[in-house]
Amino acid sequence: MAVNAKTYSQKPVEVERRWVLIDAETAPTLGRLATEIATYLTGKNKVTYTPHTDGGDYVVVINAEKVKVTGNKEEDKMYYRHSGFPGGLKEASLKEVRVKDASMIIEKAVKGMLPKNKLQEERMKRLRVYNGSEHNHVAQKPEKVEVK
Repeated sequence: MAVNAKTYSQKPVEVERRWVLIDAETAPTLGRLATEIATYLTGKNKVTYTPHTDGGDYVVVINAEKVKVTGNKEEDKMYYRHSGFPGGLKEASLKEVRVKDASMIIEKAVKGMLPKNKLQEERMKRLRVYNGSEHNHVAQKPEKVEVK
């Protein structure tokens, strides 16, 4: 008994993007929040998911400065950058980064969760992170989603 079912492959013109609003204050932890955001950006939550097509949604994250971390990560988790010159390694703890720019914490966590391929940059462009509860995307009518 043969079935003539064919595998669906989404074309770039068939992509329908929606806007999703996530509150970082109500999310359990940074890692769980980042995986959920990465799922929306890649489009894996949709039945039309196709690995080689960027079919993800726009994600707006509010209250980035109130994201939760467990254990001693506030002091122990370090963020590194290098100027390219000898002795140019700079480091900052999560606590220092939270004071300077809390949105960077979520952006770096989400970027680490996304696949390392040609679609990563375009997916990151669809992520909008805000430190407070106000955002500029009211006109897009983002749908509020709870992170489990």
